[in-house]
Amino acid sequence: MRSSLPKVLHPIAARPMLEHVLEMAYALSPAQVHVVIGHGAAAVRTQLAAYPVTWVNQAQQLGTGHAVQQAMPGIPDDAQVLILYGDVPLIRAATCQLLLDALQQADLALLSVELAEPRGYGRILRTAAGQVVGIREDKDCTPEQRYIREGNTGLMAVRARGLRVWLDNLSADNAQGEYYLTDVVGMAAQKLPSPPAGESLRGGRLGEKGGVEAVIATDEHEVAGVNSRAQLAALERVYQAHQARVLMDEGVSLADPARLDVRGRVIAARDVFIDVNVLLEGEVVLAPKVRIGAGCVLKDVVLGEGVEIRPHSILEGASIGAGAVIGPFARIRPGTVLAAGVHVGNFVEVKASQVGAGSKMNHLSYIGDSEIGAGCNIGAGTITCNYDGANKHKTLIGDDVFVGSDTQLVAPVTVGSGATIGAGSTITKNVEPGALALSRSPQIQRSGWKRPRKGG
Repeated sequence: MRSSLPKVLHPIAARPMLEHVLEMAYALSPAQVHVVIGHGAAAVRTQLAAYPVTWVNQAQQLGTGHAVQQAMPGIPDDAQVLILYGDVPLIRAATCQLLLDALQQADLALLSVELAEPRGYGRILRTAAGQVVGIREDKDCTPEQRYIREGNTGLMAVRARGLRVWLDNLSADNAQGEYYLTDVVGMAAQKLPSPPAGESLRGGRLGEKGGVEAVIATDEHEVAGVNSRAQLAALERVYQAHQARVLMDEGVSLADPARLDVRGRVIAARDVFIDVNVLLEGEVVLAPKVRIGAGCVLKDVVLGEGVEIRPHSILEGASIGAGAVIGPFARIRPGTVLAAGVHVGNFVEVKASQVGAGSKMNHLSYIGDSEIGAGCNIGAGTITCNYDGANKHKTLIGDDVFVGSDTQLVAPVTVGSGATIGAGSTITKNVEPGALALSRSPQIQRSGWKRPRKGG
């Protein structure tokens, strides 16, 4: 990856690859989750501290078999073990369940994949009858074995007692001088060595089930690993294409499925339209008939029915009522609640404010730490001066208030319902309901005045 960041922390959809794998693992309701870490262990633990995993340190990186061996002391003999990889982020729970189900008929189940170009993958070795007898790593393949198209993904399910014995019998006599986890497949296929006499596996003694079962993955992208930034970018597009398909299946129209990025969870109703180059982050809820224009960024927002977000608007941590219109080029900041039918126009910023039904602020305004009633008109260039350099203060505006253009409301201040503020005013005192408030310097006019000119 050519990076100081541990590989498994590189993101898919703004979340570490390892986090995707952990979420999938927990979807299977496991008794325990063990994560073997080595390079960058402290950073990995810090980034994923919220997950209740058992961290296992691999002080020396001596291969995949050695890595799994480090976790075995904490795993009961009668457990079913599912082995996953932190750099295979798109694996699905349904596929892993197939592996676990295959243990009903085998001692070990592995996940393989048919590849047009298997270079770099270990090859699945089978008998003429199709029985899996082992795996040969790419660097150790004979010229004939390199033509095998069935590749090993590395994922497997196996009973702990047998796995423990096979791991103890691994050898590092290979091209890389490592303990390959894949070598346990050959041991399982031969049904040797068996556990000590008198010990049995749940569902029968080792070897009675039929050795090794291969489950073939139906999507090679699902089992693809990441070893470069190019591969990471390719899987990002695969992930995003899947998210787009999910939304379209739910009744969302996308102007271009290839130009939508979802970096979180989207709950969308029918007849939503999303234009190109839209980014959805965090938790986004879209009611029916929402329209989102090109180039918008939405993070942790709830949009009511029929809301229109016009192009190049940014919304975060806000709730928008039905029929509201936002943008273009508007910014809605966290803590904002807009009621039904509110209009927020171009180059308007609203922060930590509540705005009542039908109120409008269409041009070039800043509304911060405010409560605005219903049916108000906020003129162009209006600013709520909410910060005195040390503390934030609130502006309270009642219903049906008209605020003229280029007005400064110096908080804390209250404007009563039905009041009118003349354009160009600086309001520092409360305004009574129904009153007209003006704050202007006298206009001065000098007839015949000439402007200065250069050179004269």
